Amino acid sequence: MASSSKVHLSPSQKLVFRVPGITSETANVTSELLQKNHEKHHIFFNYAGFHNHIAHHLLSLFALNATVAELRQGWDDNVSYQRPLLPFEQSIVTEMHNPERYKAYLGNEKHYHNFLVFFGEEISHKGWQEVLNDYVFNGDARADDMLVRMFSGVLHPIIHLGFGVEFEQPAIIAEALAQAAVHHNREASHLIDSEKAAKAQGSDSKPIVLLLDEIYADPDRASRNITKYASQVHVSEENLEEKTAEMINAAVYFTGAAQNPPYQVKFDFFYIHAVNLGIFFCSFLQQPWLSMPSKTRLLEWKIRMDLAMYASPRPPELLLDEIVNYKSKKDSSWEDIFKRVKIYHDDGHACKLVRALANAEQFCKKYEDQDGFVIKGDMWRKLGNMAIDSVEAGSPDYVRGGAWSSVPLRDPSKI
Repeated sequence: MASSSKVHLSPSQKLVFRVPGITSETANVTSELLQKNHEKHHIFFNYAGFHNHIAHHLLSLFALNATVAELRQGWDDNVSYQRPLLPFEQSIVTEMHNPERYKAYLGNEKHYHNFLVFFGEEISHKGWQEVLNDYVFNGDARADDMLVRMFSGVLHPIIHLGFGVEFEQPAIIAEALAQAAVHHNREASHLIDSEKAAKAQGSDSKPIVLLLDEIYADPDRASRNITKYASQVHVSEENLEEKTAEMINAAVYFTGAAQNPPYQVKFDFFYIHAVNLGIFFCSFLQQPWLSMPSKTRLLEWKIRMDLAMYASPRPPELLLDEIVNYKSKKDSSWEDIFKRVKIYHDDGHACKLVRALANAEQFCKKYEDQDGFVIKGDMWRKLGNMAIDSVEAGSPDYVRGGAWSSVPLRDPSKI
C-alpha cells in the first residue's frame, strides 16, 4: 500500500491518461525504481537548481505502458548524475512543527531532506489531502507562500504535485511539498499582485488567446507589466471545466506555434512546461477534497503564469500554419508516437509532452467549436509528430529563451 514513505503503483491505477495493457510487473518495477529515487536522491541534481526528473519520467513511461526494459532505460539514462540526499536532522524536523521555525528553513535547498521527512510525518498523521489543504490551499499567509513556491522553478514543484495527486502516491506528494519549500518565492510572486488587481477590476474575462494576441502586440514589452493582462483572467465555478480545457488548448497553441522558420521545428523548453502541467488540471478537477474556490483559484493562477511565461522575455509571433501545414516524414499514429517516445534517450521531457498532448486532444474535443479554442481536429496528432520529430532530429532538443541560432536550418524545399 502506498504511504508517505513508500511508493506502490497498481496496474489498475486510475489515471487521467493511460495506455491500456499495464501489467503487475511494470507496476512493481516502476514502484521499485521510484522508491530508490525517493530514498537516495536530492530533488536537484546539481547545485544550480536543476531538477531531478526521474519521478516525472518513470510515471509518464508507466502511464504510456512502457516495458520493463524501457523503464530501466529511463532510469539508467538519468541515475548517474543525481545528487545524493543529505542526512536529515531530526532536531530541525522537530523545529519545523513550530510555524515560526518552519519559515526559517524555507528557500534553502540543503533542507530538502528535512522537509521531506517533515511532510512525510504530517501526511502520516493527517492524510495527504488534509496536508495539501492546510499547507497549500487554505488561503492563509503560509499556504499562499507555498502556493507561490509551487509555481516557481519553471513550474516543477506543481508538476511534481500533479504526478503525486494523479497517481495517488503520498511519497511523491511529500517530495513535491519539500521541493516547493526549498524554492524561492520571488519568481511567481506576481501572481499575488495579479490576483489583487483582478479582484479590484471585476469579473469580466477575455479568451486566453485574445490576451496572447494583446501581449504580442504590446509595444512596451508586455513582460514589464504582466499584471495588466493577468488581471483580466477570471474563472467561475460554472465555467471551471471549460476554462480548464481553454487553458490547455491555449498552452498547446503558444507552445506549438512559436516556431521560427527557416529554422527546424523545435519547441521552447520553458513553454513545454505549461503544456506538461496542463494534464494535471484534469486530475485536480476530479479531487473531491479540493474545494471549488481552490480549484478556480488554482486555474486562474495557472493561466496567469502561462501569460507571464509567454510574455517573457519577448513574446514570439505565433504561427498557426506551422501546425496546420506540418508534414512529418513518418506521419505516425498516436500509438507509434508513444512507441517512439518511450525509447527516446532523455530526462523525460519528451514523453511528458507527448502524453500531455494526447490527453489534451481528448479533453478539449467537446469544446472545439467554442471561441478561444484554436487547436482542433488533426492538429493534435500533427503536434504529437512535431514533438517526437523535433527531438529525434538532434541537438538541441528544445529552444531556450529564443536562442534559435543553435538550431539547424530546414531543408530548403520545406520552407
